[in-house]
Amino acid sequence: MRRLIAGATRLPALVAAAAHIRPMIVALHDSRIAATSISAIYSVVLDALTRRLVELTLEDLGDPGFPFALLALGSHARREAVPNSDLDSALVWYGPDDEDVRHRMHAIGTHVVGGASACGLHPDEHGVNASDLRVVRSAQSWQRVAQGWMNDPTQEQALILVSVFVDSRPVWGIHAGPSVSEVFGVAPQHPVLLRLLARFALSYRPPTGFLRGLVVEHTGERRGRLDLKHGGIIPIVDLARWAGMSAGVTSTSTAERLRAARDAGTLPRADAESLLDAHELIVGLRIEHQIGQIARGEPLDDYIDPAQLSPLTRSYLKESFRAIASAQKRVAAETQIGLR
Repeated sequence: MRRLIAGATRLPALVAAAAHIRPMIVALHDSRIAATSISAIYSVVLDALTRRLVELTLEDLGDPGFPFALLALGSHARREAVPNSDLDSALVWYGPDDEDVRHRMHAIGTHVVGGASACGLHPDEHGVNASDLRVVRSAQSWQRVAQGWMNDPTQEQALILVSVFVDSRPVWGIHAGPSVSEVFGVAPQHPVLLRLLARFALSYRPPTGFLRGLVVEHTGERRGRLDLKHGGIIPIVDLARWAGMSAGVTSTSTAERLRAARDAGTLPRADAESLLDAHELIVGLRIEHQIGQIARGEPLDDYIDPAQLSPLTRSYLKESFRAIASAQKRVAAETQIGLR
């Protein structure tokens, strides 16, 4: 796949290469590759595709005259992308903090995002991508705004933006200074930020209900189904991000953050180990579900029917959700945050 992408000399050839990505994911799954490894491989292919899009863009628009980097955000940055993941991005350049340069860089970002959409990789629906002028900034500007979020995390959207840009990774470009995510390495010196991030990490609750049953959707087309993303993946990712930042870790992988938090003591060892196991199980179910949807030609989503799981898998999934809920309760107690 990487050779095929690298050999694409124009956008139509790159679109044709991208058409092989989903069959590649299916083949990896059929070969019994671990789900977390499939996510990592898929993310590497997305890196290659993004780099080629930037190269083709520079051929079309010319060199901007300053070194710059394209940043992957979200699950792509964490190397945890799945077939229905958005392709989130931002731009940073190393040069004058000048509006003319910013608009040149914005044109590059817009061109890259358009190319990605042509390849079937859709940008974030909320606008966190390199075609949005708000996330096209010089290195100095990024450092200023990141420092501002840490100094005053109560400002509008500060917690959301910190969470977005802690999960950032350069996938193309020359890096003449610290990356955006590295700025947050001093988070342990900002206890108010960490406490609010802990509260933010408790926003999504696992679907465990009365008598420890699984809570499913009750109405609409998703009736009787579980939301694996919001009920399982996001709570683990958010807890890992908070615990990793509390330990001064800026690596983007959820598993690396959980291990670092375990070793640093910002999460109890039992909680960290349980969350690692839960993450692996839920990622596996999520990818298996989407592989089935690809085979049937259906739109991809994160909603599974628990009745279709084996009794043993359903039991493991219940235990995973309980482990997430238990970790959330412990974090709430230790940071004196009430849970609804």
